[in-house]
Amino acid sequence: MKKYQYLGQFKSKGRLFREPLNKYRSPFQRDRDRIIHSAAFRRLKHKTQVFVNTEGDHYRTRITHSLEVAQIARSITRYMSLNDDLAETLSLAHDLGHTPFGHAGEEALNECMLNHGGFDHNLQTLRIVMFLENKYLKFNGLNLTIETLDGLLKHNGPVKETNKIDNIIGIVNLKNKFNFLKYPSLEAQIAAMSDDIAYNNHDIQDGIRAKLFSLKDLNEIGFFRDIIKSHKKNLKRKNNEILIYQVVRDSINLMVQDLINTTIKNIKSLKIKNNKDIYKAYDHIVSFSETFINSESEIKYFLRSKMYNNKEVLIKNNKGKKIIKKLFHEISKKPKKFLNKSQLKLGKFRAIADFISGMTDRYAISLYKSVK
Repeated sequence: MKKYQYLGQFKSKGRLFREPLNKYRSPFQRDRDRIIHSAAFRRLKHKTQVFVNTEGDHYRTRITHSLEVAQIARSITRYMSLNDDLAETLSLAHDLGHTPFGHAGEEALNECMLNHGGFDHNLQTLRIVMFLENKYLKFNGLNLTIETLDGLLKHNGPVKETNKIDNIIGIVNLKNKFNFLKYPSLEAQIAAMSDDIAYNNHDIQDGIRAKLFSLKDLNEIGFFRDIIKSHKKNLKRKNNEILIYQVVRDSINLMVQDLINTTIKNIKSLKIKNNKDIYKAYDHIVSFSETFINSESEIKYFLRSKMYNNKEVLIKNNKGKKIIKKLFHEISKKPKKFLNKSQLKLGKFRAIADFISGMTDRYAISLYKSVK
């Protein structure tokens, strides 16, 4: 696969604030290390993936999810001779901006911020790495490479509407270094697809562990029915837990193989010869085949009906929303009690959003009880 090496982002365009190169680490290794050593990354340990973090030690949190995404992305990029350090960095960083209580918390905080520029967890990730993680004397934030910032900015592809970016990040702070309408690097596209592979499969595993559905229920999905059928001889044994691991492992392997094969076909059919061709492409280059796109839709529908819309999960999500809204209301009344002058210089409501989104589930619950 070395013939694809020239498509990888191995040479950086630099950073928003100039820094000398490091003798021992590439710019992308340094980005990865800065993410791993950030406070925001450590806090992901106590942030909800689907199940509230206080419910048990066996359910995935944002940090375990991010590590699993990174593992998948590294495997794909390494096979394709792309930049696995960049893909790993993007995978580890992509959820830094998530609120407590998962997507329910994000919905609640966005509602609170509707008249103040809104809230978006992808853009909050940019705020964290550009402004809020302060560990350097010469600049704010982590001063990551242009390639890493571009990948985080375009986690969901090109950006056609920039109002929210201007409200949350400030277009001027991006120093005309980004073309919002162009696609990101192959590494960024792989990290985004690895995110889908990881959460679909691991939510299946966590849903079975939580007894929201069973291994037998997975037969409703053609893709999983075929995998389970291939292990028919083992179904009668008392090894259900191991069998679940095997089914999920097979699923991830099949998805990764399909993604690699389809992406290679796309590179050939679109006549992608260099990085400029990637950015000029009119669609994602990294993708599943039509068959796997349909399978993924089935999996998402199954998870939505059996897990995300489960009565007990919804009750806990609504409780999380209530906590976020109460905290926003209380902090808005007395912001100086919770935030210092330098934070409030950012604007009261944006500073409150930064503060709340940075909380772990446990801290948010504890603070809620104290202001209740």
